Amino acid sequence: MNRRDTVLALLALGTAPFLAEAQRPGKVWRVGFLMPYRRPPSPELFEKFFGSHLRALRDVGYVEGKNVVIEWRFAENKPERLPGLAAELVQLKMDVIHSTGTPATLAAQRATTTIPIVMMVGDPVGAGLVASLARPGGNSTGVTSLDVELTPKLLELLLNVAPKTSKVAVMVNPSNSAQFRTLNLVQDAAQRIGKNVVAVQPQTAAEIENGFSVMRQQGAGAVLVAPDSFFLSQRSQIAELAAKNRLPSIAGFAEFAEVGCLLSYAANSADLLRRALTHVDRILKGAKPGDLPVEQPTKFDLVINLKTAKALGITIPQSLLLRAERVIE
Repeated sequence: MNRRDTVLALLALGTAPFLAEAQRPGKVWRVGFLMPYRRPPSPELFEKFFGSHLRALRDVGYVEGKNVVIEWRFAENKPERLPGLAAELVQLKMDVIHSTGTPATLAAQRATTTIPIVMMVGDPVGAGLVASLARPGGNSTGVTSLDVELTPKLLELLLNVAPKTSKVAVMVNPSNSAQFRTLNLVQDAAQRIGKNVVAVQPQTAAEIENGFSVMRQQGAGAVLVAPDSFFLSQRSQIAELAAKNRLPSIAGFAEFAEVGCLLSYAANSADLLRRALTHVDRILKGAKPGDLPVEQPTKFDLVINLKTAKALGITIPQSLLLRAERVIE
């Protein structure tokens, strides 16, 4: 079959326009990243926290300054800024918007129904972001970290290292709609094993500090930090307050254990990011986002901070040490 016959066959299948667009010589794509976090203040810190995004894009064939222009938008931990930032990306005519977290994805969806959105979120169906994981519909797809579904597992792991704890504090962010289901799941799991839950709902650094005062006053013996981008940005403060109040702690991001929390358990973030940006590649080559299934994690990492365990006088069970992806000493 010669080139003319190939093109005619593709036209008959309705795929030629997408193929032509994907393979057009000299095409420079525009990809927007919508982030709830603070913008790193230096190039070194930017590379540390977001260099992985650029490397993952390069792995699927997109090099900044060559065939892709990247627009970064950071909400500086202020969710109310996300709608305006999403609108900016729409006005800049992005080919794809990559959003991190439920609030950012909601903002992107409200800003556009036509530009494809590739998200990284904890509970896309529960948050109403997609119709289903298998058939998202609309203009959104991406990956889910299963943060919400994992929270009962976080409780189980925490109680493995603090079995005498009768009351567990759970920190949730009320500005993140996915967190209410998280809290319900933890409360149900705790009730089934005869444990009580103290819920604290901070939205600022000052409220986090006040939350630890509430935990102490109500007799909590351990703390579970629900996965949330604001809490991630405040992880050092949370780890310090947990240590100060001698509370064993667990969170849904590895970065928490790295800065001093006792445990973390989460989907492997590098694997999730790689798969999300593979979706970006598929969309730029013509796939419709609503037809691409939202992918679920297959790799999960348990990280244990033994230094924190020793400071708290806790002996980590050998069974957990053998399961850990990393042990920090």
